[in-house]
Amino acid sequence: MVGSAILRKLQAEGYTNLITRTSAELDLRNQQAVADFFKQEKPEYVFLAAAKVGGIVANNTYRADFLYENLAIQNNVIHQAYENGVKKLLFLGSSCIYPKLAPQPLKEEYLLTGPLEPTNEPYAIAKIAGIKLCDAYRDQYGCNFISVMPTNLYGYNDNYHPENSHVLPALIRKFHEAKSKGEASVSIWGSGSPKREFLFADDLADACYFLMQTYNEPNLINIGTGEDLSIKDLALLIKEVIGFDGELVFDTTKPDGTPRKLMDVAKLHSLGWKHQIELKQGIALAYQDFLSKN
Repeated sequence: MVGSAILRKLQAEGYTNLITRTSAELDLRNQQAVADFFKQEKPEYVFLAAAKVGGIVANNTYRADFLYENLAIQNNVIHQAYENGVKKLLFLGSSCIYPKLAPQPLKEEYLLTGPLEPTNEPYAIAKIAGIKLCDAYRDQYGCNFISVMPTNLYGYNDNYHPENSHVLPALIRKFHEAKSKGEASVSIWGSGSPKREFLFADDLADACYFLMQTYNEPNLINIGTGEDLSIKDLALLIKEVIGFDGELVFDTTKPDGTPRKLMDVAKLHSLGWKHQIELKQGIALAYQDFLSKN
């Protein structure tokens, strides 16, 4: 989802010398394969959007896979970017790097100030290691490697898998299927009270393009909208966009995860970037994409 959004942005800006690989073409976990790729292609700028990702269940179930594979991907790419003289690398992290009970909204300086949310700790630890790796290569070798932390993302080419998807695409699928089958209600995980922030992936791509040109500092920078809503209100919004007439039922036997996760985007706003696509519009665009693929 993120990689394709960045590619669309670069193409829209007139870039043609774009080097991409699917995971089928290049296994970023394979150290030798990554070394060969960099040696052959010699990219000047790298957007590192590749990762093993998933929702609460996937994160909690495949703990070793999430830690090992994400460490392998970023270690290989960041090191080869240094080895091959890449001018600038942008590393994409995740908002789950912040402590579970950090003050809200989440400021960049809250990194490593408390324990992580246990369900996605392996993924978070991998991403924290990536941030620190970029900073370490900057300190030791003078590499211009930057780290950005997006909030929850959704958009074109999202993952709508029934078990392994994130909350917004999962709800789009649930409401669509319930409407199609004429069901009376939709069951939603948890209490509906946790609050989340959502950013359309094309807005993220626009921010990454902006930061690749303007931001050259150590430490991370948050990318988000600075606005959040409860899972219940998100469900009501998706219900409205899809046109489902039934009821919402909250399954409180299922976990809620972190109570709130809102990014402080003052640093990004101060540089002159702000999101363009509001949530209801974005959900409608994502739903059209879902319909075109299902």
